[in-house]
Amino acid sequence: MMPEKTIVTSETSKSSPLNPSSTRIICHVCNKQFAQYTCPRCNFRYCSLPCYKSHSVQCTESFMRENVVDELRQVRSDDQTKTKMLEILKRFHEEEEDDDDIMTDDGEGSSSTLPEETIQKILAGDEISFDDLSLEERKGFQRALASGELSKMIEPWDPWWLSSSAQRISLGAQGKQLVQCVEEEDDKEGTFVSDIPRGPDAPLISPSKLSSTKPSPLLPLHLVDVLYSYCFTLRIYNGEWQSDSLGAATMVLSVSSVLGQNAQPRTMKEVLSFCLEQTCSSAYKSLGGGLKFGLNLVDDVIHLLSLGNAALVCLLCDLQRLILCAIQEVKSSGRDLKKKLKLADRKVYFMMCWVNGQTPEVWQALESSVRAEKNSIVELNDYKGFET
Repeated sequence: MMPEKTIVTSETSKSSPLNPSSTRIICHVCNKQFAQYTCPRCNFRYCSLPCYKSHSVQCTESFMRENVVDELRQVRSDDQTKTKMLEILKRFHEEEEDDDDIMTDDGEGSSSTLPEETIQKILAGDEISFDDLSLEERKGFQRALASGELSKMIEPWDPWWLSSSAQRISLGAQGKQLVQCVEEEDDKEGTFVSDIPRGPDAPLISPSKLSSTKPSPLLPLHLVDVLYSYCFTLRIYNGEWQSDSLGAATMVLSVSSVLGQNAQPRTMKEVLSFCLEQTCSSAYKSLGGGLKFGLNLVDDVIHLLSLGNAALVCLLCDLQRLILCAIQEVKSSGRDLKKKLKLADRKVYFMMCWVNGQTPEVWQALESSVRAEKNSIVELNDYKGFET
């Protein structure tokens, strides 16, 4: 990775009302403008959509495709889903033929259908690689991806922190998992194990035993940064980070300035400004990013803080598992990424130990602070007339 060029400036960027005064990094592509965004795949810093598209074609194209393919793998292969997929491919295949007909002089085109082999794979619920598709099928898939047609096939995910189970999480005095949460169902299946992440399997250590220095008074702010990045990633991955732990961990690092850039934000405005700017960046626009989505994530953070210690410990424990799984997936050539992930692992564990020892008053104060800053951002957005 090329060395970063930085410029210290006291002026606030005019490109966004959310960007605080800070050390600025020059775009790695054009070397002219300030780098406002970070590529979620390779952490390359860039300033605009043209620079993002030109920094690595393989990186930008594979990112969207891999995320959609991973999500589709989670879809149940029931008859209705298979039929919908078949109809989508057929429709776009026919539209491609119509386009070809328009280009001909006589307006006649040959009748064509999906290859029998592809149809049988779809009906059987087998996995189909993007490389296995014909040129027409690839165009149809990419068109369906761009239009959001494929996203309609994915069953909406309900975040675990919004379930009733999240309000009844119980951990031991040292944060250790007591029992697995179980929910009752009305149907014949009886009971099922809740999707609440498991807490620590071993007692948590006091922060004073992990470090000789006193925990930073900025830790509450840094916790908000980490909570936001976790919620962002799980919502993008539809709750299934296990399908691509390395990609999910890379996304966490790109959204969290604390974990991804070793930053030390000192105000709530600084924390939320960075998170929202990443959410509104061109890298995530096609995945549903934007200010409206970002403000919903801030609501997620507020709700999590209202749940208290147990839910926050379970969340951080799940995030640590995500990072550890990603470390196992990093290849030998990704030494820098592995080092960054290991540092993030240590930070998350320290934060988990610190969270476990806090009182409800801490979360109430922090919740109020996040809510106040969110209201300030909404008012500013309404006044400036920015799109969400």
